[in-house]
Amino acid sequence: MIRTIISDIGNVLSGFTWYDFYKSKGYSEEMVERLAKATVKSDAWKEYDRGVLSEEEILNRFIANDPELEEDLYKTLANVRGIMERYDYAIPWIEELKAKGYQFLVLSNFSRKVLRECWSDLDFLPYVDGGILSCQDKLIKPMPEIYSLILSRYHLKPEECVFMDDILENVEAARRAGINAFVFENQEQAKQMLRTFGVE
Repeated sequence: MIRTIISDIGNVLSGFTWYDFYKSKGYSEEMVERLAKATVKSDAWKEYDRGVLSEEEILNRFIANDPELEEDLYKTLANVRGIMERYDYAIPWIEELKAKGYQFLVLSNFSRKVLRECWSDLDFLPYVDGGILSCQDKLIKPMPEIYSLILSRYHLKPEECVFMDDILENVEAARRAGINAFVFENQEQAKQMLRTFGVE
């Protein structure tokens, strides 16, 4: 019997719209791709989410990925408001599941800077029952330790949880931890998948 829903944030409860964010700064397709390779598509972005390094140290890693973009990276990442997109369904969906008696937790790779500067697009967070944000616990998915931590912190039985994430690698890691899990595509698909686990 499922008692706890565990959800990723980016592209599940709020859109991670880095492409639109870079495009809105007036960059060409080619520049958007270069910026993405230096930042969101690089291993350094995972360190951004892990929260161990300072924002200056992370920015230096982005610059090291493409030194020609130094000025653009400084300018573009000075404030990242707009890199997340508010999903209107998030709060009603969380409230609906909680009203049916389910505990609702988040488990997400998230940087302190995005959390701080995109707070208005993350307005569902006060409605959840807790969870883990990577920048606070210095662990990132798909590290096995982050799944162990959420299970122990909230005294959860893995077989009584279902986890949804838009990245297969993270879903597979949850399954290895004994947690029921599926790849999130959209809200309607997720509701259907939750039903297969007995969540109405």
